[in-house]
Amino acid sequence: MSRIAARFAALKQQDRGALIPFIEAWDPDPATSMALLRGLPAAGADLIEIGCAFTDPMADGPTIQAAGKRALAAGVTLSRTLAMVRDFRREDDATPIILMGYLNPILSYGPERFCVDAATAGVDGLIVVDLPSEEADLLAPHASAQDIDIIRLVAPTTDAQRLPKVLEGSSGFVYYVSITGITGTRSATADELAAAIPRVRAATSLPIAIGFGVRSPEQAAQAVRVADAAVVASVLIETLAASLDASGRAEPDTVRRVLDQVRALAEGVRGARLERAA
Repeated sequence: MSRIAARFAALKQQDRGALIPFIEAWDPDPATSMALLRGLPAAGADLIEIGCAFTDPMADGPTIQAAGKRALAAGVTLSRTLAMVRDFRREDDATPIILMGYLNPILSYGPERFCVDAATAGVDGLIVVDLPSEEADLLAPHASAQDIDIIRLVAPTTDAQRLPKVLEGSSGFVYYVSITGITGTRSATADELAAAIPRVRAATSLPIAIGFGVRSPEQAAQAVRVADAAVVASVLIETLAASLDASGRAEPDTVRRVLDQVRALAEGVRGARLERAA
């Protein structure tokens, strides 16, 4: 069983949703980013999503675009992102790691070589934002050969006819993009999620994670009441960015501030279904 499947199975037994925080690899520098990654499991992360910086991040809002620019300025590459995962795996062999990024850097790296190197480093899943289902063969066979999950994105605009095609070949979990548009711009309402998630649930047996617009412990709790996981990204990057000095360098409390926020989000997620039961 993959790390992703094992983690969701364990959480299901506990009747608990998952918290999936996002960090951008090498934002604002490799040491700070690595310290954040190492600290996330103890802070309450059940799975971890790592952003792979790209020069044309079409799905990212201004906050994550800025994080990518800082990472690129620090010298991040896809190879260095994989090295970061490899270093993390020396201390943690249980927490699932998902890379989120765009197709162009993977094509430049070479899809087959990338999947081999990603599996060797300890990557469990890939979210490739701009990989349409019709072109999945560019990556999916190589990922499958290395037991790497391809996690598909489902949007509010994905209609009933399109949904099975989008989910074809999906594994790990389904990422429900709760809003139309770019990351970090607004949040879906409880009613919108309550209406949308059963439609996706009827089309797949995979766990469903809600992302794009989850910003607070309350919203994270709301997400896991109707789905299986909450993905939190922009608000964590905002906290990191606000902690940097005037030159964009990390301060002594940068890591602590972000991890404290993850702890608060984890408390919201872990108490959500207890509140529902009560």
